[in-house]
Amino acid sequence: MGFLLSKLTSFATVLVFWLCCFTFTSTDAYDPLDPSGNITIKWDIKSWTPDGYLQHTMCKQAMVTIYNYQQYRHIQAPGWSLGWAWKNKEVIWDMVGGQATEQGDCSRFKTFPPHCCKKKPTIVDLLPGTPYNKQVSNCCKGGVLSSWMQDPVNAAASFQLSVGQAGTTNKKVKPPENFTLMAPGPGYTCGALKVVKPTKYFSPDKRRVTQAMMTWKLTCTYSQFLAQKTPACCVSLSSFYNDTVVPCPTCSCGCQNNLTHPGSCVDPKSPYLASVVSAADKNSPLVRCTHHMCPIRVHWHIKLNYREYWRVKVTITNFDYRRNYSDWNLVMQHPNFDNLTQVFSFNSKSLTPYGTFNDTAMLWGIKFYNDMLMQSGPVGNVQSELLFHKNPATFTFEKGWAFPRRISFNGDTCVMPPPDAYPYLPNAGSCQYISLLTLIMVCALTFAYAYA
Repeated sequence: MGFLLSKLTSFATVLVFWLCCFTFTSTDAYDPLDPSGNITIKWDIKSWTPDGYLQHTMCKQAMVTIYNYQQYRHIQAPGWSLGWAWKNKEVIWDMVGGQATEQGDCSRFKTFPPHCCKKKPTIVDLLPGTPYNKQVSNCCKGGVLSSWMQDPVNAAASFQLSVGQAGTTNKKVKPPENFTLMAPGPGYTCGALKVVKPTKYFSPDKRRVTQAMMTWKLTCTYSQFLAQKTPACCVSLSSFYNDTVVPCPTCSCGCQNNLTHPGSCVDPKSPYLASVVSAADKNSPLVRCTHHMCPIRVHWHIKLNYREYWRVKVTITNFDYRRNYSDWNLVMQHPNFDNLTQVFSFNSKSLTPYGTFNDTAMLWGIKFYNDMLMQSGPVGNVQSELLFHKNPATFTFEKGWAFPRRISFNGDTCVMPPPDAYPYLPNAGSCQYISLLTLIMVCALTFAYAYA
């Protein structure tokens, strides 16, 4: 009986292990500071219209809208690209507000070829300055989407497409499948389109309401593990009460390997720096050779201590020679953010993912002043100072309390130094003991020398 019970216990343990492996794979995309953050894609079939080139069929006109509901993760240049797979033999006859990157094989259409005949099209946004007859609302921003907290007005993108050979009624039309979202690189996992309540549209005077024939919706979630194999930023620390500057951990974002992979980083003292930076692909990263090898470093310096306040200086440095960071943002966790009094040269807003518990703040640049973090060089940094009001019940400089718990740049978590490396607060008791010991030794040596 005992042997059988042991076998059953072992089998149950193995079964639970395999269930965990196959059940909890999606948790990598969960962000505890933005638990409901996602990118939502809505597909509205607005009307069925006669196909101008095949008179006996119908085509659908659809409006596709991409909403960035992420609080602090935005999409930078060169922007988003959206792909899917048609279920049947659909073609895109025309597009407004976006374009397919490839036309594909349209040889079966003899007179007027469609805009795109590919089974798996990829759509990108149009650039600013596109003619008005090719624009729709929320288009033509080069694929750039702001985060929901920074700029909700510019956190959406839209394009319109006319689809042929797609069926003539709501029952016959089939939704596309296998959606992919690049923003601009990997990191997003998209679900399947689901039928939802049709979108309603108001007339300009708000006196009439129309609705879409059919509406589909899907969500895409982000995972830093899928986006990149190594971190993208690191944190260094210092304080006024200790001369030690704690650097970013070694190899935070990778290690220097110019011997085996030449060109992985550039020495800032190299005489060929200018030619190396201007060569090759402008979109590929080219970081400065450092011990941490991160393109971004965030430095937290405890600057001053007042009777009722304390001040911190935050500096963000760009070590990438080719990349500028537009509309950057910083998310920081510290228990004293509930008493943040003033931010001197950044915008700031509290994040409260857990209701009223406020220990997280989002910082970003002021428009046309420091919202652009320039490439590595003399102007490749932005900085600000934060003024906190002390809470006597919790405030202390001891045991690293005054340093941040977590920092992320543009939504990616930065590598923190180990807690035992934080600058420590000088211990007055230790100093007194050492001075007393020194005094005793000096007196003993003096006494021995006098009576030798």
